[in-house]
Amino acid sequence: MAEVKPFRAVRYGERAGALAALVAPPYDVIAPEQREELRARSPYNVVNLTLPDDPAEAGRLWSDWRGEGILADDDEPGCWWLSQDYVGPDGVARTREGLVAALRTEPYENRIVLPHERTHRGPKEGRLRLLREVRAQLEPLFLLYEGAPPLDRPERDHDLDADGAKLWQLPPEGLAEPFAERQLLIADGHHRYETALAYHQEAGTPESAYVLAVLVSLDDPGLMIFPTHRVFSDEPAEPIATSERLPDARHALAALDDVPVDRAAAVVYRRGEAALAVDGDGELDVSMVDRLGHEGISYTPDWRQAVTAVDSGEAAVAVLMRPTRIEDVFAVAQRGETMPQKSTYFYPKLVSGLLFLPL
Repeated sequence: MAEVKPFRAVRYGERAGALAALVAPPYDVIAPEQREELRARSPYNVVNLTLPDDPAEAGRLWSDWRGEGILADDDEPGCWWLSQDYVGPDGVARTREGLVAALRTEPYENRIVLPHERTHRGPKEGRLRLLREVRAQLEPLFLLYEGAPPLDRPERDHDLDADGAKLWQLPPEGLAEPFAERQLLIADGHHRYETALAYHQEAGTPESAYVLAVLVSLDDPGLMIFPTHRVFSDEPAEPIATSERLPDARHALAALDDVPVDRAAAVVYRRGEAALAVDGDGELDVSMVDRLGHEGISYTPDWRQAVTAVDSGEAAVAVLMRPTRIEDVFAVAQRGETMPQKSTYFYPKLVSGLLFLPL
């Protein structure tokens, strides 16, 4: 079902300098002050393409850098093995691995590539303007599949290494057939995927049909979803019923872990007070919490940060979450449904700037 193929990558050449100064996180997690820090590392940092002052400037830079040898085209198509070492928000060191390839975009109704979160029009319009100017996929999308990886990590030394990510180039053979009967779930990159669909409708070329994708097996031991806690600046408009009261947030989180997974549950924390909220059978935690609304809401993967915001008076309420289970995310997507935004927090984010897919 899914069409996955090798591609002829564009990547930074020797003239660009050290790769560590050139890469960046995905555009949508970069705060303004971090953008300026990344730009200060190198005039060729990828953030100049992914978060430019205007899309036309990014198009000009992409063209100039390729002409000057800052960016270079690989001689032959290939695919890549990606390994990312990381320490999660829980303090545990892990390694997540996946395959990097070109993926043909398919409308959601074809049930080949599945979404799990809702998107908004504004971010897609901005990404579409950028894609028209650059005509390249600048950042990889993160997708999941069921079953074991069809290829193994090479035994030789890696080809590229930056920001905890290592890449090995693989031969182009043997990639397409293992994915022919698989469905793929978008973990991160819904807005960019839908932008790619819109761009292909406009451009209509064979090249415009593809996105740069990192494909990770659900069997990968380093694949984790971490919780995204909600912080409300004021009391939510919709109340949430609580039952058991606990001495503090730490005890409440321990009690939350004991709630059966088929019951929606969360911790509601107000200054000096923690309580459990538990709903009926069959609902996901994020669906229950989403009923509180989104007015004055912010998000953090660190429950201590959420509690501190309430204790300091910066926020009124923190809602502390369990991580959404990967199997639940896949089940929702396979039913053709979507989850509220910030339902999942896949960590680490993919690194931008290692490889590019020209269109």
